[in-house]
This record gives sequence, C-alpha cells and structure tokens, in this order.
Amino acid sequence: MGSHPCSYIREDLISLCCRRTMQPRCGVSVCHVLVLVLCLSAAEDFDWTKNNHGSFYYGTFPTGFSWGAGGSAYQTEGAWDKDGKGLSIWDVFSHKKGKIQLNDTGDSSCESYYKIKDDISLMKEIRLNHHRFSISWPRIIPTGVKSDHVNGKGIQYYDELIDHLLENHITPIVTLYHWDLPQVLQEKYGGWQNISMVNHFNDFANLCFEKFGDRVKHWITFNNPWSVAVEGYETGEHAPGLKLRGTGAYRAAHHIIKAHAKVWHAYDTQWRGKQKGLVGISLSGDWGEPVDISNQKDIEAAERYVQFYLGWFATPVFHGDYPQVMKDFVGRKSVQQGLGTSRLPAFSSQEKSYIKGTCDFLGIGHFTTRYITHRNDPTGRSSNSYFTDRDLAELVDPRWPDPGSEWLYSVPWGFRRLLNFVKTQYGNPMIYVTENGVSEKMMCTELCDEWRIQYYKDYINEMLKAIRDGVNVKGYTAWSLLDKFEWDEGYSERFGLYYVDFRNKNKPRYPKASVQFYKRIISSNGFPNQREVENWRRKAVEMCSSSNQLLAAARRKSKEHAEMPKVWPVHDEV
Repeated sequence: MGSHPCSYIREDLISLCCRRTMQPRCGVSVCHVLVLVLCLSAAEDFDWTKNNHGSFYYGTFPTGFSWGAGGSAYQTEGAWDKDGKGLSIWDVFSHKKGKIQLNDTGDSSCESYYKIKDDISLMKEIRLNHHRFSISWPRIIPTGVKSDHVNGKGIQYYDELIDHLLENHITPIVTLYHWDLPQVLQEKYGGWQNISMVNHFNDFANLCFEKFGDRVKHWITFNNPWSVAVEGYETGEHAPGLKLRGTGAYRAAHHIIKAHAKVWHAYDTQWRGKQKGLVGISLSGDWGEPVDISNQKDIEAAERYVQFYLGWFATPVFHGDYPQVMKDFVGRKSVQQGLGTSRLPAFSSQEKSYIKGTCDFLGIGHFTTRYITHRNDPTGRSSNSYFTDRDLAELVDPRWPDPGSEWLYSVPWGFRRLLNFVKTQYGNPMIYVTENGVSEKMMCTELCDEWRIQYYKDYINEMLKAIRDGVNVKGYTAWSLLDKFEWDEGYSERFGLYYVDFRNKNKPRYPKASVQFYKRIISSNGFPNQREVENWRRKAVEMCSSSNQLLAAARRKSKEHAEMPKVWPVHDEV
C-alpha cells in the first residue's frame, strides 16, 4: 500500500477500547465497505493501494463551489428560556450536576440569538457563500406538538436570520434536528424510543417548509443521528441520558430513519414543485483503515466499523435497508443471548421501498481516522451493546498530530478515502461537507492557531484531490464559525474560527489566525501555488498577534472593572 505503515505500526498503535469517549463530539465516525471497494478498485479512478501521505496538490475547486461555516441552535443561541421558547432535552440534561464538564450549560453560550447582525458581519469578513445553522424545535413549537402552540417570536427570529443572510448574499443551509428535542416529547413519549416522534417531527418540518421554504433551498433533516442514537440512548453521555444497552440506540435510529423518509416525501409531494429546494441528511464519518491490509479479518473489521456508523443510516436511505453485516452480526449475537428476535429492528418491504432514495444530497461530517483490527467481543445478556456487536478494536498511530482533544487526531489522507468510498458505495451522490474542523483544549487563550491552519490546509486539499478523483462534492462547511458549547465537554473544547470570550457577559468575538487563512482559500477557490499559500500562513500568524493584544487588553479592563470598590453617591444634606 505505498507508504502504508502496516509493516511496522502494530506495536506502536494505541487502543481506543471502542469507547464513545474517543468519538467526536460534533460529528462522529465512519465510512465504507472495504471488501466491496477493494474488489471494484480496478474500475475506479482512485487507487486504494496507494497512500501518498506527504503529497500536496496545488489547484482550484470547480466554479461555483460553495464555502461556508456552521453552528447549531443549542450550541450558539443562548436565550434558552426567552421569548416563549420551550425546554429542550439539552436544557434539562445540562442543568443536572455532573453531566457536563465543569457543569457548564448552553443557557447563554454565544448569545447568537441577540447577535444576528454581528455574526453575519463575521461571515462577510470571511466571504462565506453559505452558513449552516439549525432551527430549535422547542423555540418555534414549545411542547413539540404543533397543535398545542406555535411560538411567533421563534418564527420571527429565524425569519430575521434568514433574511439578513440573504441580504448579504449568504445562502442558508438549515438543519431541522441538531439534537435539541422538546423536553415534553421526551417525558410524554420517551423521545426517539417512540414511533410517535415520526409524525411530530413531520409536523415541525412542514411548519418550517411553510414559514421559511420560500427562501431556504437546502434542508438537512438530521445532523449526525449516530450521536443521537448511541450517545443519547445507549451510553447516556448525551441528552436525554438513557442507558438502554444493546437496544436503545437501534430503536432510536430506526425511528429517526423513518422520520427522515417521511419528511423527504412530504417535501417531495407538497413543497418541491413551488419551492424548488433539496432535502438531505448529514451523517458523520471517520475513516476506518485496516491495521493489516493483507489480513482478511482486519479488512472485514474495517468494513464493519464503517457499516455500523455511516452505513447504519446511509444504506437504508440509498438502498432501502440496513447493511447486511449489521443484520448478520446483531442477529447472530441476539440469538446467542437467547433472544427470540434480533435487537436490530427490521423494515417491512413497504418501508424499504418508501425509505430508499430519500436523499437529494448527502451531508458528510468528518473529523478524524482510526485503524481497525478484528477482536472477538463477549456475547451474553450482560455484555450486549452496540459496541460489542461490532467485534473490533479502534487504534490510533501515536505519531498522528493531536491538538489536545482526546479523540481528534489529524489524519488528512483518511478524508479523501472516505469521500471515495461514499462515491463507490452510493452511486456518487451530491455531497456537501457539513462539518470539518479541529478543536483545541487549552486553559490559556491562543488566537494564533497554527495547528488549525495546518488542519484546514491539509483536509481541504484532500477534498480537492477527491473531487479530482470524480467525487461529486459541491460545498464545504468549516466547523465551526464560533467557539461554542461542545455538548458534554462544555466550553473546554473550542472549534471556532472566532474565539468567544465566554467570561465576558457580552461574549465578544476575536478572529483567530485561521480566519485569515480560510478567507484566502475562499477568495482563491483553492490553492493557486506553493509560494502564495505559504505567504497566507505567514500573514495570518502576523495578524493574530495584534488580536491577542486586543483580547489581553479587554481582559485586563474587565478585571480592573470587577475589582473596583463599590462607591455610593454622596448627597448634600439639606
């Protein structure tokens, strides 16, 4: 495999123990059928046996390629109980002690609810073509049930956001569900464990199409349903915090897939003719590379890794049913556990045909890569879980750059391989990269984020190579525009191009060096030549030192203000 390190890497690999703590917080793992693609490789442009880790391709993206940045409602808006908004499962979950690092909450977060114009001016500064954001279901339907009440002020907020984006020639790409389920639906029905969510979500989606569809032409039903299912209903590390091992994730995913299909069909029959928009789904995927490409068990394990993540949702949406390997493994383990039926639910033949083809474009969230090797996991009632169903171990190479987050290593070559797998497996669908970026964990403030510049440079370049391979990528969304609430990590991880000072109640934003670098990529629509790209980096780092000084001065000023003695006014005696 060219420069593939299998021959010497095994003793250097670090096991990740298959635990979710090593999985991305904003987007999570996967990619695609190794056995199938290795068999088909002779007919493909992409050579799976080569891995030129060090090569950089200077060139530009196709005309009309769309550049953006993103965020989501609960992570950025704040105003959690203002203007008639209902409670979400994340409002409730984050208020429980011990669930979030340092007991942080998204109560105020970036205060983006009050900073529409400010944030759009930041987008204009980078010259973004699109902005990806999500609509908070409980902000516009407080209980989650449309017939109960629709919140006019919530509708007004998103109207204003969409209108201001369009006035500034920025295309809105709107996610309907980025994890903030109305709490009433969780309490009353059990959330995504209950089939009734399908109709409630459809009502919410149709309200959004009705109110905003004249201006919004790119809709994403769900963001990263893997996390919703596994972290919300299997491990309990995300809201609503349930630990239904071995069953909860599969049931939640089953209902999410049905809900996605119903909304796609509703748009197709009721709205597409007059609104002319597109409806897709955003799935997260790490690349899974076999530890030993000459070992059939490792190849099959890497296939399972991919199929249990991306394939779990993508295969039904494109082909009508779950991946065969999921059905085989979960079914066999269920029998061994003495269960009468598989823990993986089944679609009826009618449902299969209804779900198949419900995707106008595929959103891909991608952050990192894993090496995969086969491992026999125990079978038994006490040991059944989504993770043990896969019979594999996840490994990392300690030489991969690690910016400080425990799960996110910089492995750019995996991105190109992931995109080519999607092309091969799903008939080369239209792709929008909906999340890609890197976080840092550090106590001190550092706006000169050279590691983020390197990450974006390398990952965006691998995406350019994939387009040259024939992959149909139409747009790229840097994750994220702002530092924000990072789910169970609270504010300890920062993904933003812009630094947000969360200690200041005004939540001021400061540009990191990566802002200038990304802006140059956008204005050049790629990488024109080596000298120019190196010059971008130098200038970006020069500019961030002045931003550091501004932030330090503001910090000193706020500290002095906080330490000033309280003085009461003196009134002359009459």
